[in-house]
Amino acid sequence: MRECTVHSIPFLARRLARGSVFITAALILAAGLNLGAPAVAASADGTDGISGTPASETGPDGRSRFSYEAAPGQQLTDNYSVSNTGTTSQTMRVFATDAFNTEDGAYGLLETDAEAIDAGAWVTFENGAKFVDVPLAPGESKLVTFTLAVPADASPGDHAAGIVTSVTSPQGQILVDRRVATRLYVRVPGELQAALTVGSISSSYESTINPLDGTTTVTFTVRNSGNIALGGNMIVGVKTYFGISAAPIVREELAEMLPRSTRVVTMSVPGVAQLGYLNSYVSLVPTLAENVTSPGPLAVVDRDTVAIAIPWWLVILLVVGGAVYLFLRIRRRIDGKRAEEWVAHMQAEARREAEAADKGELVASATLTDGDAR
Repeated sequence: MRECTVHSIPFLARRLARGSVFITAALILAAGLNLGAPAVAASADGTDGISGTPASETGPDGRSRFSYEAAPGQQLTDNYSVSNTGTTSQTMRVFATDAFNTEDGAYGLLETDAEAIDAGAWVTFENGAKFVDVPLAPGESKLVTFTLAVPADASPGDHAAGIVTSVTSPQGQILVDRRVATRLYVRVPGELQAALTVGSISSSYESTINPLDGTTTVTFTVRNSGNIALGGNMIVGVKTYFGISAAPIVREELAEMLPRSTRVVTMSVPGVAQLGYLNSYVSLVPTLAENVTSPGPLAVVDRDTVAIAIPWWLVILLVVGGAVYLFLRIRRRIDGKRAEEWVAHMQAEARREAEAADKGELVASATLTDGDAR
């Protein structure tokens, strides 16, 4: 499971600044959209392990995430079951923090020491504490009760966070931080807006030796401009002249995007011939997570762009055909010129022979005339 990411950069930086060499390793597993198992993390040798999952007052209840609908000013109480699945005693720190989407679309959580300002800040533990430390023997589990208090000025829509369980332990000069997290969603009623938009879009074409088997790559930006979390089904295709399809369409699922998040998506369409004009298009159908109240009709988003696939096979044919035509034309000119020169030569020879014949007749005539006179 890789749907929740926790970053620990400040945690590492402070220890480096103190002159010690530490490495913070974050292992995050979260119960996601289609995952029902509790989040679990363990070291490679299997001696240390932690897990956490939503629970009722009696123990784990099978939920994969915390999901609430709460009005501004409302308070809720819930439970989180943490377990030591390893073979050594461990003290686990449980806290909440805000969520965001990473660049690759994963469900990420703020660094340990980053201040939560959204739903992560609404969660408190016993006596209003921001965290609670839970010592556990091997195989032991405990319930941690927390309170979610929605501020009176909370904005309508989805607010995302995570309940995190963290265990840090030294291994030589390395400080290992093992963590697990479970998603937490709070939907505040009001004016709900479901809106995915496709911003900038571009496409490029990569040709191959086979003129009928190129690849069109389409890159576009998707933004959740509404206030509820949305996933989507994406379709990318390529058309050519008169709207004729140039290749089979490609489908891909868009991982859930939190409100105000942006993602750059790249999809490739294979089997596109070098047809010159290519009209690449994107169709995005928004989707909701299971068991989530629909805000109303979800609008389909369509965008397109144009790419040029130079038909090199046609260019080569034109170049070869042009070269042959030029060669034949030049050859005809040369042959025509030689023919003209030959005709002129023959005409000159004929005139010369005619002139020579005329001169011979004149000489013969003059000879006869002179003989008669004598």
